Amino acid sequence: MVEFSAEEWTAILLSLRVAGVATLTSLPVAILVAVVLARGRFPGRALLDGLIHLPLVLPPVVTGYLLLVLFGRRGVFGAFLADHLGIVLSFRWTGAALAAAVMGFPLMVRAIRLSLEGIDPRLESAAGTLGAGRVATFFLVTLPLALPGIVVGAILAFAKALGEFGATITFVSSIPGETRTLAAAIYAATQVPGGDAQAFRLTLVSVVIALIALVVSEALQARARRQTGLIA
Repeated sequence: MVEFSAEEWTAILLSLRVAGVATLTSLPVAILVAVVLARGRFPGRALLDGLIHLPLVLPPVVTGYLLLVLFGRRGVFGAFLADHLGIVLSFRWTGAALAAAVMGFPLMVRAIRLSLEGIDPRLESAAGTLGAGRVATFFLVTLPLALPGIVVGAILAFAKALGEFGATITFVSSIPGETRTLAAAIYAATQVPGGDAQAFRLTLVSVVIALIALVVSEALQARARRQTGLIA
């Protein structure tokens, strides 16, 4: 039976915490951005789309450095947050959640956007003819129909957050008990003599969690499709 040390449990639980917070806080913003990209027609739409997906193609270290410049203790926005609101993100677990959210955000937006673009506009028009306003139509028709994409996007972002390393370690370092997530703990274990066993145990945990996330994603997606009547 595999046994984990207190330090390993801390890394596992911290990773789940960071991934959960990153996913939940970015989901409403992702839905809004997906709606804008799927339904909006305005100058600069392609540029916005490119900026949203930029973390997918940039080296993670570059993304982490940009976060440090913007949200570091003396960064563009970080100084204001620290001095006026008492919020410090750099070298804190909240900063790890921010980095994970940024890295997973494009995956979430893309899944939701594709789901929105697949909705038959006649269904929304029918709601309008029955007297429903735009807001009511969005929450009662559009959002439920887009639920499969929302679920998939959230699960993919969660899984991405669990495995995030480059941006996180650049922005918040790898502080045991504070910012050392699973990926950082695995890397740290490979850097010390005799750390292979610990690295293997944590790698196994990462694989199991990722598989569970993917299986749950498929199950929830199928259930959401049945509830919205997209499949029998």
